[in-house]
Amino acid sequence: MHHTIFDTPIVNTLLRAVSRAVLRVTGWKVEGKLDAAAAKSVLIAAPHTSNWDLPYTLMLAFALRLRVYWMGKHSLFRWPFGPLMRWLGGIPVNRSQAGNLVALSAAAMRAATGPMQLIVPPEGTRGRTRHWKTGFYFIAQQAGVPIVLAFVDYGRKVGGLGPVFEPTGDLESDMVAIKAFYAPIQGKNADQFDRG
Repeated sequence: MHHTIFDTPIVNTLLRAVSRAVLRVTGWKVEGKLDAAAAKSVLIAAPHTSNWDLPYTLMLAFALRLRVYWMGKHSLFRWPFGPLMRWLGGIPVNRSQAGNLVALSAAAMRAATGPMQLIVPPEGTRGRTRHWKTGFYFIAQQAGVPIVLAFVDYGRKVGGLGPVFEPTGDLESDMVAIKAFYAPIQGKNADQFDRG
């Protein structure tokens, strides 16, 4: 995977302090910590209802000492923002050409030599959607890594890491359990998040 801001020692340390301060001043709390067994893991990014999710997610990642990569729509990576977005850990995804994204992501996770948390928004969009995409599940399964139930709850002003979830192979029942965790969590635009 490419070099990111999370691999840049002095900048990383400064941004960790700034992130903690901004979260504290704005009334946000950070919950959870990354389990040692989840050093390589897929993090669910839900609910995803606003452009504000990215800055909060990055601040939470710094505060929690994570080394994250995140998937975003390819239009975010156009000039002049592309190099910055990649440095922030972004991986461009062209939804119309995402055929082998699961296999490539799983291979990259297996090949990573150190900690790596891949953030995947299961809704696939900030807009209202009734169906979660299951790519995050199959990336974790193929890479042999756990899923971490990460969240940004605008209702309580709390963000962080929930429990570690090991895929059982029974996609339907696993999705029911995962969605149950997210049912009480409120996105910035709460009416766009399908809790069912």
